[in-house]
Amino acid sequence: MTEEKSTEQGTISIHTENIFPIIKKWLYSEKEIFIRELVSNAVDAIHKLQHVNLTEGLQIADEYRVDVSLDKENKTLTIKDNGIGMTADEIRRYINQIAFSSAEEFIEKFKGVEDKNQIIGHFGLGFYSSFMVAGKVEIRSLSYEEGATGAHWSCDGSTNYELAEIDISERGTEIILTLDDDELEFLEPVRVREVLTRYCNFLPIAIHLEGDVVNDQNPLWTRMATELTDDDYKEFYRKLYPFSDDPLFWIHLNIDFPFNLKGILYFPKLTTEFDVTKSHIKLFCNQVFVSDNCTELIPEFLTPLQGCLDAPDLPLNVSRSYLQNEPQVRKIRDVITSRVAGKLVELDKQDRKAFSAIWADIHTFIKFGMMKDDKYYEKLKDHMLFAVSGSDDWTTLPEYLENNTAAKATTVYYTNDEVAQSTYLTLFKAQSLDVLVLDAHIDSHFIQFLEMKNSEVHFARVDADVTENLIEQNAASDLVDGEDGKTSDERIADLFKQYLQDEELEVRVERLKDESVSAMALFSEQDRRFQEMTRTLGQEISIPDKGPSLLINASSPVVQNILDLHAKQKTEDVELLVAQVYDLAMLTCRAFDQDRMARFLNRSNQLLARVNVDASGED
Repeated sequence: MTEEKSTEQGTISIHTENIFPIIKKWLYSEKEIFIRELVSNAVDAIHKLQHVNLTEGLQIADEYRVDVSLDKENKTLTIKDNGIGMTADEIRRYINQIAFSSAEEFIEKFKGVEDKNQIIGHFGLGFYSSFMVAGKVEIRSLSYEEGATGAHWSCDGSTNYELAEIDISERGTEIILTLDDDELEFLEPVRVREVLTRYCNFLPIAIHLEGDVVNDQNPLWTRMATELTDDDYKEFYRKLYPFSDDPLFWIHLNIDFPFNLKGILYFPKLTTEFDVTKSHIKLFCNQVFVSDNCTELIPEFLTPLQGCLDAPDLPLNVSRSYLQNEPQVRKIRDVITSRVAGKLVELDKQDRKAFSAIWADIHTFIKFGMMKDDKYYEKLKDHMLFAVSGSDDWTTLPEYLENNTAAKATTVYYTNDEVAQSTYLTLFKAQSLDVLVLDAHIDSHFIQFLEMKNSEVHFARVDADVTENLIEQNAASDLVDGEDGKTSDERIADLFKQYLQDEELEVRVERLKDESVSAMALFSEQDRRFQEMTRTLGQEISIPDKGPSLLINASSPVVQNILDLHAKQKTEDVELLVAQVYDLAMLTCRAFDQDRMARFLNRSNQLLARVNVDASGED
C-alpha cells in the first residue's frame, strides 16, 4: 500500500463547465475505443523510454510490457506500463493543461459535425476517452528520472482534480478506471480480450491479460519480404481472415519515401458472399488498429483487396473528411495502384499459365481499373489476357494481332456466346483463325474502350460479317447470264427474297469454304452494340425481324438442292426449304417466340415426312 504525501487540489481553468459529459456526448459511438487509446499511450511511453535509453545510454534492461488487469470486486480496470513514466509537473502539463485546452478546441470545432467516431486523437484527447466508461480515473506514475517521486492524479469527471506525491517503487504509469455501473462489460476477460485483439493485436510491445500475451508483436508487414515464404503469407492471411480460401496473390509494401507506408495486400478468391463494394483493408498507425473502413486509401476498382496497411504518418484517430482531403492519402492510393499493376505484370511474365488460372477472379476489376485510370492502363495494356475460343490458350492483344496474320491485321474477332455462335466458330477454326472469348458483362464497354485507345484496331463479333479467309473465290459466280441479265448469285438472292416474301431483307450470297453451313445471319457490329448498350441502360429495344442480313452459302448442297427443285417447279418443297434455311440461320443467334417456334417445329416435321416418302420410293 503506497502512502500519499502532500495532496494538491485544483480546478482546471477552462471556460466550458462539466466538459466530461460533453466529451461523452460527442466522442466515439464505440466506447470500447478507450482501451485502444490507453494501451496505445502505454506503448508510446515504452517507446519514449527505449529512445531515451538508446540516446542517453541508461542501460535499462527491463522486459517491456503492458498489463491489463480486471478487478470485479472494486469495479476497476487497470492498464499499466513500465515505460518512461511522468512526474507531477508532467502530469500538470500533459493532463491538466494540454489535453483540457484541446478538449475546449474539440468542443468548439466539432459540436456540429456528424462524423464523430474518429477525431479525438487529433486533439490529444485519447486519455480522456476513459471518462466515457468511468466515473473516476486515476493515474499513478513514476518517472524514469533519477530521484523522481511518484505522483497520483485523480479526477471524478468534473473540472476538479487531486494531485499528490506517493511512494512507488516501479517505474512506469498505471491508469486505474473505476467503471460506471452500466459499463461493467469491460470487467469481463472475454470482452476485453476481444477488444485487445481487434485494436491492439499487432502492437510491438507484449500486452498481458490474465497472464497471457494477447498480441503478435512482429506482424508480417514489419519483416523483410526476402525472409518470408509463401506459407508465411498464407498463414498471416488466415490469421486476418479465418475460414477464407487462400489468396490469389499478394503484395508486400515497404515504402520510406516520399512517405512511410508498410503493409501486405491480398487479392482474395472471390465468392458469392464477398461484398466487393465494401473496403476490406485494415488500417494501422504504428501497428495500432485504426479502421477497417478506409475506402479512400484504395481506388474503387481495387476494393476486393484485403490485408493491412500501416501508415504512421496518418493520425491515429483519422476522420473520414481527413482521408478525403489529405494529399498524402491520394499519393498512397496512387502508389498502391502502381504496385498492384506491377505485380500483375510480374505474374504474367513469370508464369502465364498460373496467371491465366486466376484470371476469372480478377479480370473484371483489371478492366474496370484500366478504364478508370490511364496510368494503370498503360502498365497493363500488354498483359491483358483473353481466352482463345475452342482451346486452353490465352493471349494478349498484341500477341493476337501479331499471330492472327491470316486475318486482317487490325481486326479482332470475338465471341460472347460460344454455344449460340458455334456455327460461326466452326468456320473460323477450319481456317485457323483465332477467336477471343469476351463474354463478361463489362466486355461490351471494354471493347469500345480498347478501340478508343487503339484507333487502328477494330473488334468484330464472329456473326457480324465473314472475313475473306472464309470465302472461296469463284469468278463464275460473277458471270452474267444472257437470259435475264443477272449473275447466279443474284438469282439465288432473288429466290430467297421471293419465297420469304421480304423484299427488304438484305440477302448476300457467298461461297464459303465450309459446305456444311447453308446460311448465316449477320448483324451489323455497330447496330448490335447500340442495342446492347440501350439494354444495359434499361432501355430495351428488341431486334426487329428484318434487322439481320442473310448470307447464303452457294457452296452448300442444301442451297444447290433448292435451286434444282426450283428448276423443277416444285414450289412447295422450295418454300419449305427456304423458310427452314432462314430459321436455322436465325436460331444460331437468338431465341424464337412461341408462335415462330411452333411454325419451325411443324415445318421440321413436314420435311422429315418428305424424307420418309423419298426413302420409300414414293413420289
